Amino acid sequence: MSATSVSSDGLRLRTIVRALRPHQWVKNVLVFLPLLMAHQVSEASLLLDAFIAFVAFSLLASGTYIVNDLVDREYDRQHPTKRTRPFASGALSPAFGYVLSPLLIAGAFAISLVALPMPFAMVLAVYLVVTLAYSFGLKRWTALDVVILGGLYALRVLAGAAATRVELSEWLLAFSLFFFLSLAILKRYAELRLMQETKATDSKGRGYTVEDVAMLRGLGPATGFMAVLVLSLYITSPEVTALYQHPVRLWLVTPLLLYWTMHMWLAAHRRAMPDDPLLFTVRDPISWSVGALAAGIVLAASL
Repeated sequence: MSATSVSSDGLRLRTIVRALRPHQWVKNVLVFLPLLMAHQVSEASLLLDAFIAFVAFSLLASGTYIVNDLVDREYDRQHPTKRTRPFASGALSPAFGYVLSPLLIAGAFAISLVALPMPFAMVLAVYLVVTLAYSFGLKRWTALDVVILGGLYALRVLAGAAATRVELSEWLLAFSLFFFLSLAILKRYAELRLMQETKATDSKGRGYTVEDVAMLRGLGPATGFMAVLVLSLYITSPEVTALYQHPVRLWLVTPLLLYWTMHMWLAAHRRAMPDDPLLFTVRDPISWSVGALAAGIVLAASL
């Protein structure tokens, strides 16, 4: 085998991996959240179930990302950053995507049906139906699209509870809905700010125009602050007393979350954030620092 052939195969493999969007798998860590919040993360069998759920959800998500990229490839070619995606750029053929996507989705359901409780497979099915509906039309519905995106984050939390058979806290679900809705709005806001920079007037394949920037700038932080309010109410609830030795220490998390929310929105407003807040968070030292401090506070409240 020639060096040129090896190099070409390596490039194709990297392109395929890029089409799977492995950086988006960070979202699927949410399946561990119900186990963590229930203080059962030390249970090895439940931790293994959560890991299997993470793998299954990642396969399913990658399969749906490919569908979305295939549907959006004409719009993506007109986008300043998305035009480099494998299907939009022509690095991968649509035919390849039409084969790979069903294989990934089938693999996700095969794993879930063999290794996890049936309720988890049912959550996967809901996620698949909603994401396909989103890709084929709902993402063009202004405002509804961000509600769906926020709900898909919350579905990951629900999936984690189903996989580990841990009772899902209503507080956690309410917090997740507000928190992830804020992130979904932030994503749209960052995209519109990028459009302003490139002098575009409307989002390709979406229902937004640059005139919506001010509206999103008001809605997004407000929704994030609602999540902090839910957290504050949770800290004063009887459930916290049963789970934490020093629940009063959890109050230190609220200013951290308030600060992080404002930090993210300021970064987007200043065009320091790309159109994907997740990528920004993963690479942002401030986000890592806030996360580490919050984890330390929760640990201190537990001991």
